[in-house]
Amino acid sequence: MKKQDSQSMQNWLPFNRILEKGIIKLNENEYVKIIKIIPINYNLKSDLEKSAILNSYKTFLKTCNFDIQILIQSNKEDLSKHISKIQEKVQEEKNSNLKKISEKYIEFIKRINQEKNSASKNFYIIIKNENKFKEEQIAISELDEKYFKIKESLSRCGNKVIQIEEREETKEILYSFFNTRKNLSK
Repeated sequence: MKKQDSQSMQNWLPFNRILEKGIIKLNENEYVKIIKIIPINYNLKSDLEKSAILNSYKTFLKTCNFDIQILIQSNKEDLSKHISKIQEKVQEEKNSNLKKISEKYIEFIKRINQEKNSASKNFYIIIKNENKFKEEQIAISELDEKYFKIKESLSRCGNKVIQIEEREETKEILYSFFNTRKNLSK
């Protein structure tokens, strides 16, 4: 029986270190920064607002004279806790009409969830900085400048732009990127 080479997860993953503020060092001279975006509901806006949003988005695309990657991550919603809470209240309910309404509501939630496969979405922008012959601090500073450009432009569209602050949060996001099958099967 051959002895398998055991490699740690850190050796296998395509990055070197996780820094603060959502920054990841890929190798000697490449860094990326993950930015979380909480989008507006475009469909709820008036025609005038939609036009202003589109113009702001065009400005965003023109302003970002660097590479960006937009990542949309879907996570299937687990409604079982919500349904079980309602079922508990149904059992306690004395009014038969409210019991019937609650039971119909539970069936409605189950049906909608099966038909539409309820999911939440997370939106991220990933920016990259290659810095040949530069110090790490300069690369971080350049990524921060790019972040502020994105934040300013997307905020004009009405989106909330969030900088990832803690290394643990960055690790959780990376974990969710690498375990997409697990997130989809929840």
